[in-house]
Amino acid sequence: MQVVELTQWVAGPSAAGTLGDWGADVIKVEAPRGDPQRNMFAAVGVEGDYPNPSFAQDNRGKRAVVLDLQTDEGKTQFEQLLARADIFVTNMRIDALERLGLDPQSVHERHPSLIVASLTGYGSVGPERDTPGYDIGAFVSRSGLARTNGPIGMPPVNLRGAIGDHATGITTVAGILAALHKRTTTGVGSIVETSLFQTGLYAVSWDLSTQLTFGRLSRMRPREEHDVPLVNTYRAADDRWFVLIGIEADRHFPGVCEAIERPGLRDDPRFSSAGAIRKNAAELIALLDEAFASQPLDHWIPLFATHDVWWAPCQTMAEVADDPQALALDSFIDTHDNSLAGDQPIKTVASPVRFDGRVFRPRRPVPALGEHTDEVLAELND
Repeated sequence: MQVVELTQWVAGPSAAGTLGDWGADVIKVEAPRGDPQRNMFAAVGVEGDYPNPSFAQDNRGKRAVVLDLQTDEGKTQFEQLLARADIFVTNMRIDALERLGLDPQSVHERHPSLIVASLTGYGSVGPERDTPGYDIGAFVSRSGLARTNGPIGMPPVNLRGAIGDHATGITTVAGILAALHKRTTTGVGSIVETSLFQTGLYAVSWDLSTQLTFGRLSRMRPREEHDVPLVNTYRAADDRWFVLIGIEADRHFPGVCEAIERPGLRDDPRFSSAGAIRKNAAELIALLDEAFASQPLDHWIPLFATHDVWWAPCQTMAEVADDPQALALDSFIDTHDNSLAGDQPIKTVASPVRFDGRVFRPRRPVPALGEHTDEVLAELND
């Protein structure tokens, strides 16, 4: 399976990169200046020669080719690559692709068996078709996520980098696989369209569907005023945070009462039912805050296990890197980077799917800019 990608930054490279993790031969085509993600640290003002784990995460295992698509030669060579490929992935804006004759419809007409995956900021139609759409804009802000995910009166909440990009990347992979399945029965390729914006809308679809149905939506409150105390964050005596996930209050509250050695709370009229707990949420949160703050988290962990309390730690990235469950799942894989001196690998995160109990690893290192140009172009004459 061969994938040709004309992408930059994160969402498009992550989609093609996942296919590469799973065994596809991915040819990353870049302009002579290269994917700007290669120089991400310089772009934000960081000086020095550092490993670039963000670029490695989404580009490991690929073959890198430099073509100048502004020239007739570059266009001809790119067209030859498409003629041999199974999948074409791009996250270039539609207007830019049209100027190159590489918009999805044109490519599909010339190569009807090719799967053309177009990943954009706001989609291929509508007034925002050609608007730039990094995930902070299209996925986080335009979708309503930034305004919905913070307490009333607080500024919009941004997410950490590339969360929307990677969600959209894996969505694109799902669409590509469905199109490949169709091609096995019809022989005809498809145009697969995804966007950061529409993936963002789907990500917040619980809230958005509520808004569409009732015309309004309850807003997030500060944790001390949360109306579902058993789905809330708490801090132990050693300043470690965790979240209770007792979604079914009538089922989960008795275990919490036993764990904090306050079994009588479940008979307290203020907390005797899910409805009562909701009405008196602030009081219960205050009681739980006091109880959990009396002991370190290691005190509570075995009690949670004994009394079937559903919970999860609110971990730092440093803690996640040592999480024994993540390690058991083989979540972190060695990745070699040809742009770095020496042979010491860096760690990146594995694709989130296991096949027959194992995680696939990249077959090649992270490619240097244009590293495989001669090799790939020589194959065109085979």
